[in-house]
Amino acid sequence: MTGFWQRARRHPSFVVGGLLSAALALAALVSLFWSPYPVAEIDIPSKLQPPSAAHWLGTDSLGRDIASQLLVGAQNSILVGVIAVGIGLAVGVTLGCLASASRADGRGWIEELVMRASDFTFAFPALLSAIMLTAIYGPGLVMSIVAIGIFNIPVFARIARGSANAVWAREFVTAARAAGKGPLAITRDHVLPNIASPLIVQASISFATAILAEAALSYLGLGTQPPRPSWGRMLNEAQTQMFQAPLLAVYPGLAIMASVLGLNLIGDGLRDLLDPKLARKR
Repeated sequence: MTGFWQRARRHPSFVVGGLLSAALALAALVSLFWSPYPVAEIDIPSKLQPPSAAHWLGTDSLGRDIASQLLVGAQNSILVGVIAVGIGLAVGVTLGCLASASRADGRGWIEELVMRASDFTFAFPALLSAIMLTAIYGPGLVMSIVAIGIFNIPVFARIARGSANAVWAREFVTAARAAGKGPLAITRDHVLPNIASPLIVQASISFATAILAEAALSYLGLGTQPPRPSWGRMLNEAQTQMFQAPLLAVYPGLAIMASVLGLNLIGDGLRDLLDPKLARKR
């Protein structure tokens, strides 16, 4: 582990991505306890104010403080990313490992069933799933999380299944089977530790995708609902003020860009750092 962090400190993508992601986490953490102004506080006489000592990034068309909305909006991004990726990991990895273990055990029909179900789920991307769910249950943050989480399941299932198939073909797994170990024990003791690296990399990339998807859903009015702030809805509200106050669209756009870029850079860095061949070269 010490060697990993020594190499990580020398990896530019991992370092830059870590700093940007740390800024996102810090903003969400700080906003839990403090924000310059209450995010739902409307002050019409102070609307569309430029950046100042009182309002660091100015105010929007309702006089709400932009800096406060950005800070609290970071909570949504992390909440959606953690839960949606968690759903994808928990369900997808379970299904992928089940498919791989059933194939090794001679029950290929289970693998075929799981993979065809994954293909069916891919036919309903996060945005389409959210539209369907909100039509039934109404728009909201929970529906966004569920839709993005469902979309992540086949992604992790495919990665887990492909990586696990390679592990099941290794000699040490054959030795474990000869020693009397069952599929569950082999999956727990041998398969999961050996497929953790690609899953970790995919989790960081899916986290970024979840933030982007939540922003898109909120922009369309299907995600986080008022008065809770969301970067996507801030972009939606800013489009009517583009000529009067163009910075209203710049701030949430930069926040989304920095968060997604940071997580993607971490994913690229982890891919290099966790690859044994690349690790030996560093």
